[in-house]
Amino acid sequence: MKYIGPHLSIAGGVFNAPDRAVACGANGFAIFTKNQRQWQAPEVTDEEAREFADHLKAGGFSPKAVLPHDSYLINLGNPDNEKRKRATEAFVAEMHRVEAFGLTALNFHPGSSLGAPMDETLVRIAEAIKIALKETERVVAVIENTAGQGHVAGGNLQELQRLLELVGDDARCGVCIDTCHAYAAGFDIATPEGLDAFWKEFDERIGFKALRGMHLNDTKSKLGSHLDRHAPIGDGFLGWDTFLRIVKDSRIDEIPMILETPDDTLWPEETRRLREAL
Repeated sequence: MKYIGPHLSIAGGVFNAPDRAVACGANGFAIFTKNQRQWQAPEVTDEEAREFADHLKAGGFSPKAVLPHDSYLINLGNPDNEKRKRATEAFVAEMHRVEAFGLTALNFHPGSSLGAPMDETLVRIAEAIKIALKETERVVAVIENTAGQGHVAGGNLQELQRLLELVGDDARCGVCIDTCHAYAAGFDIATPEGLDAFWKEFDERIGFKALRGMHLNDTKSKLGSHLDRHAPIGDGFLGWDTFLRIVKDSRIDEIPMILETPDDTLWPEETRRLREAL
């Protein structure tokens, strides 16, 4: 089973997201569990958790079909101790919210070095992840690959591999592969040969057991541009054939595969075509 659907709005309440996923014909989806432009949010109430669980069940969704994303404000790699402490506290709070909603994983960008040495930055990020795992019970921390822009960590498989090694908890730490980011970082996944080469290196360095989610985004940016510019599927450099090859891959199963494509009017059609390819 592959869980396919878009990253949906929580306007009006988190419980609305499963209903929106049903309207898109999805069997999986992503959300922010709070306003992602704010550092803080109140704790999840029992009523909120029950209401979300009721709508999730009514829509036929398994908790593992949902891949929440944390706030883009959080930078676990910040070399400033006080700012990193604030970011870590916000990340822990996000993990607690995911747990309170009965979900199983939190997807996040690893962070930026802000010019500090990357090897030291990876250690800082891993330490923050370990704090979050210690302070929660079961939520999996899912590190997303990046386009390799600026000083951002996670633009290559070596850095993702190193983060997993530093965290040292295969049961509660994994990765999410974003197709737009991978192409922008220099992996030519637009060709069958390039996609095979990417998955070969991925399996050798990280392993498919660590793959806890994917973001299925076409890209407006050229190969190796390091620019994160999403496009509707088929309107970018990757094309529909790339995504159909990905969703048909038998090595990838039981994970959310999330559309973060920019035109929400196309989500039902994108979701339908991807699900019909299974």
